[in-house]
Amino acid sequence: MSSENITAFEEGKVLLFAKPLYWTSFDLVNKVRIMIRSSHGLKQIKVGHAGTLDPLATGLVILCTGKATKRVGEFRDLDKEYIAAIHLGETTPSYDLETVVSGSSPIEHITEEIVKSTLDGFIGEHSQMPPVHSAKMIKGKRAYEYARKGINAVLSPVLVFFREIELLEYDLPDIKVRIVCSKGTYIRSFARDLGIALGTSAYLSSLERTAIGPFLLKDAYSVENFENILKNVKQI
Repeated sequence: MSSENITAFEEGKVLLFAKPLYWTSFDLVNKVRIMIRSSHGLKQIKVGHAGTLDPLATGLVILCTGKATKRVGEFRDLDKEYIAAIHLGETTPSYDLETVVSGSSPIEHITEEIVKSTLDGFIGEHSQMPPVHSAKMIKGKRAYEYARKGINAVLSPVLVFFREIELLEYDLPDIKVRIVCSKGTYIRSFARDLGIALGTSAYLSSLERTAIGPFLLKDAYSVENFENILKNVKQI
């Protein structure tokens, strides 16, 4: 294997990956780092991600290697596109399936037209409260660390922007929505807020990130595919 191929990752590559379900973004970084090191005989290689995804979410994550890790900030600032499945009429403390259902509300008054008009009302800038079960930093610790210990941490709202929201499927109590939004948006909080706006409760039942700016999930490597391609790095 030529030194040119070996140093390509050190000089810097931007790689698109499809994060598997239940993996953290750090799991993906560590796996890719280990694969590159072991296949190329490198003692060390920098690998960083340009924006996290929750373990229960799947989809696009941008990884940068070597000198390209200096570029992660520019990718974090890009808009994101998600496909969100939302369950209406019930809620959980984490606003997703990380925790068990803790309450329920009626949904008989909800129609498809009401959902569509309510979604339209979210377009534009909004003040959004992050979930208590999130990676938001509070006094040097993640918010979820406080939540898991039963500590009521004080979170501050953040300004987010919803550029596009489209109802893809309507089958009460479940709906599926395509969302294009600014960085820092919590789709779990969106699910909670949508439930409130509809006069009921809601939680996020599944989430897939399909785009980050111009980068698309359909162009991303799976972990297995990348491992196979590493056997011939000239293909990357």
